[in-house]
Amino acid sequence: MATTETPESADGPTGEALWLNAAEKEAWTGLVSLILLLPGRLEAPLQSESGLSLFEYLTLSHVSEAPDRRLRMSELAFLANGSLSRLSNVVKRFEQRGWMERSPDPDDGRYTIAHLTDAGYDVVVAAAPSHVRAVRQVALDRLNAADQQALARIAEKLRVRPVDLA
Repeated sequence: MATTETPESADGPTGEALWLNAAEKEAWTGLVSLILLLPGRLEAPLQSESGLSLFEYLTLSHVSEAPDRRLRMSELAFLANGSLSRLSNVVKRFEQRGWMERSPDPDDGRYTIAHLTDAGYDVVVAAAPSHVRAVRQVALDRLNAADQQALARIAEKLRVRPVDLA
């Protein structure tokens, strides 16, 4: 709920949460709309053209951009915005298709490295044009350069990295 009479701080004098003012509510509603609506709009073309979910595409894409196409599973889970268990299930399917391999991290055996195979790289390269078109149509083409820079700054301020990945 929004009111214009609430103080600017997050908590009132007795520790109770305060309602959002009109400007805060508008900002929050806009952010929630982006969070909830954009993934589906980005996933639909991937599903229809490549048979990949957005999470699967992001998984392949992030590993494809990593040095030697190798990335720790914990880092990949963060980048693809999924839990380790969800990522593990997806990577297992990718391994069965010959798209990815897993191995212990040679620098620290507590971690597992995901490695994108040549076949997996071919899959992400084939899916990329569809994804880039959707990103442009749904978001970037609607923003001018200043809007894009502002969005990048806001995203950086709101980004939360787990302690073990910082």
